[in-house]
Amino acid sequence: MTQSYSPISKTLHWLTALLILSAFPLGLLANNAPFATSDEIATKALLFSLHKTIGVTAFFTALIRILWALTQTPPADLHPDRRLETFAAHLVHWLLYISMLLVPLTGWINHAASTGFAPIWGPFGQSLPLVPKSETVSALFSAGHWVFTKILLAAIALHIAGALKHVFIDRDETMRRMLPGKTAATPATKRSRAPMLVAAAIYSAAIALGVWLGQPGTEPDTKQLASVDSDWTVTDGTLALSVTLFGNAVSGRFTDWTADISFDPATGTGTTDVTINITSLSLGSVTTQALGPDFFDTTNHPTARFTATIAPQGGHFAATGTLTLKGKEHPLTLPFTLDIAEGTATMQGEATLNRLDFGIGETLPDETTLKFPVAINISVTATR
Repeated sequence: MTQSYSPISKTLHWLTALLILSAFPLGLLANNAPFATSDEIATKALLFSLHKTIGVTAFFTALIRILWALTQTPPADLHPDRRLETFAAHLVHWLLYISMLLVPLTGWINHAASTGFAPIWGPFGQSLPLVPKSETVSALFSAGHWVFTKILLAAIALHIAGALKHVFIDRDETMRRMLPGKTAATPATKRSRAPMLVAAAIYSAAIALGVWLGQPGTEPDTKQLASVDSDWTVTDGTLALSVTLFGNAVSGRFTDWTADISFDPATGTGTTDVTINITSLSLGSVTTQALGPDFFDTTNHPTARFTATIAPQGGHFAATGTLTLKGKEHPLTLPFTLDIAEGTATMQGEATLNRLDFGIGETLPDETTLKFPVAINISVTATR
């Protein structure tokens, strides 16, 4: 006969409860917090970091709790004759056990797969083995996290309701067995596997729902720029950028841009005129904010333009000209390597901008939140 839960079981129970009940409101506050000024961004990041760090801590605490529970004999049911109530209680416990692992784990994988801000504090790190940086993977586990939190919320509500019933209606020892001290012994009862199987079925359906919700939808067509006539026709290329937000690199790219290139391989000179559809930017979890009025302000400045002359520079080349972005012009030199073989040219170039030169993030006048440098990386394959 088992009188009550062990001191370790009780400690792990209440610690897990504290972590979970802290993570939920922090997640809600973080998702609903504004994201405009420097102070608002800092507050939002703080809330998300707290939420994520507590969530990961809750995962390990729950894992230890479950492993410990497997080595213990739980107190027997006080009312085995109440079959439906006993079944419901065990079902809720199984849903809690599964949720306590899957909710924080899916959130952690979503964080590891995405590029964004608000790091996880402590020794946990920002990446996970076998989890790639992938918007598809991030969306899949974000959907799973959303679905599983609803099951966890429902299970917590039912668990609390059951505990209150035992305290105020049944007036039995159920609640007291999880509090300090010992309670009267109870006869052992054989536990059914049915609640576990039903919980597994519920989570199988939840996983299927999460996979369905996490499927990539049809992305909006951001291609708005008309094709241009050019001596060299771009057949493939990437225009990427990287910023540093709260000490973490956040990378993205523009998917819609055109380049009018005139270049003479014999002299190594030419010109280029590049137009970029800023609305085609993808910048991980901060894309929406990046396109907003405090940053790229695509409503008023949907495109950027770079016009330059091309000339040899040392053992490489450089495109030297002017970048017009967010209504501001600023000189820009883009060093690049070039390889031409059988009428196909391949170039790779890198440059660094100062965001304040173009009025980007003026509400963040220092580098506490967002660093000044913006790294630009461009690779182009073109044919003549």
